[in-house]
Amino acid sequence: MSDDAVTNPTHESSAAPARPEISETRNRWTFSIGTLGRDMVYTLQAMFLIVYLTEVLDLPDATMWWINGILLGARLFDAFTDIIMGGIVDNTRTRWGSYKPWIVAGAVASAICTVLLFTDTGLSGGGFIAFFAVVYVLWGLSWTTNDIPYWSLLPALSLDRHQRERIAATAKVFATIGMFIVVVAVIPVTNAMGGNSAAWSEFVIAAVVIMLVAQSVTVFGVREPQIVREPQSTSLREIARAVLKNDQLLWVSVAMLLFYTGYTTTTAFGVYFFKYAYGNEDMFAPFAAVLGVAQLVGYALFPVLRRKYSRRFVYTLATSSIVLGYVVFFFSPMNMIPIGIAGLLLFVAQASIVLLLMVFMTDCIEYGQWKLGKRSTAVTFALQPFVVKVASALANAMVGATVIVTGINMATGPADVSAEGIVGMKVMMMFVPLLLIVAGYLIYLWKYRIDEGFHARIVADLKERGELA
Repeated sequence: MSDDAVTNPTHESSAAPARPEISETRNRWTFSIGTLGRDMVYTLQAMFLIVYLTEVLDLPDATMWWINGILLGARLFDAFTDIIMGGIVDNTRTRWGSYKPWIVAGAVASAICTVLLFTDTGLSGGGFIAFFAVVYVLWGLSWTTNDIPYWSLLPALSLDRHQRERIAATAKVFATIGMFIVVVAVIPVTNAMGGNSAAWSEFVIAAVVIMLVAQSVTVFGVREPQIVREPQSTSLREIARAVLKNDQLLWVSVAMLLFYTGYTTTTAFGVYFFKYAYGNEDMFAPFAAVLGVAQLVGYALFPVLRRKYSRRFVYTLATSSIVLGYVVFFFSPMNMIPIGIAGLLLFVAQASIVLLLMVFMTDCIEYGQWKLGKRSTAVTFALQPFVVKVASALANAMVGATVIVTGINMATGPADVSAEGIVGMKVMMMFVPLLLIVAGYLIYLWKYRIDEGFHARIVADLKERGELA
């Protein structure tokens, strides 16, 4: 027997001694804590990098058009590397398992690149554009190296749908805490520290340190159970087949892409909305704090709703709440009460949809194994970060183009932006995302068919075929 077979639980032979029972509670908490710092760093990049470039470095329009193109192109390229990384992870065999070595390497590399993105090098013009392009591409590749194995570890922790939902819900609670720490704190804290590039760099370094500590909890704390009897290698051809031949995976990916593009577009406009439409940038932080609590409430309510209602009913209820929230938000006067109500309707419901889409995708792993005869965990789950990155690319491209076209990029305050410019921003922030989110829901209703009963039959069939432990 090889050393890997002894030390790596995913490669145990049937003759290996019985393993001690693995605690679902321990795995749920140690896995979930890892999202805390990750989402702090990801939020800085996804929501505030463009704010840093336009409001702190104050880049001219000509440079920003180049940066907007680089952000779009690099994010799309990086999204496609997710699938390749999924294949690499599925083919990895080490004494520490398939996931943890890549999680560590990606966390360290992305930490370095994140600090560089938020550092003023003194470059300008073509020099700045070239430096930014190189660092941003490297950031994307390093994040992929961490992101794919991290989230691929989730479906490897349990086959039970309810356990997966509990782990996913807890992970999203920590992710939300991390995200809203940044959303609430970054503007007031950096402003208090001088509002310059150095202040932003120090804030980013603090977030990066938290990420590395939290990821260490996952790496050293999670104990991976044996789910698959005999892990198999995955060729490039099989990678393509695992994605393209899994019809349910493709449809849930389309629904997820539409939802995340809409959601990310709205959140990315937050600072601009409060500075130029509402007229008081300082109100962004307390508003974000309320929304953070609302999202945590949404994650807490999800298990309660799922005990009483089907996934389809919960998705329908959440989408209805989002539609109402956007309508209230768009027509609201610049008053925090109706704006706050709209935000609560949006973010409580958004939490349920995020969790539903995640567990839909995890169920596609067993569906793909059942349909295609091969389990491709990391390749299948790589579609989630792939979709999120494509959505982020599209959303930030829309935000970047909007702030340039509406005159916001060169404005110093609300008085410098025309009424038409404000309306244009609100349309892109609210009306377009509403259409995208509703379209994603309709795709789900039309095409996704793995309900609770169907998944239970799939798992039972795979166990009868001897493909699951």
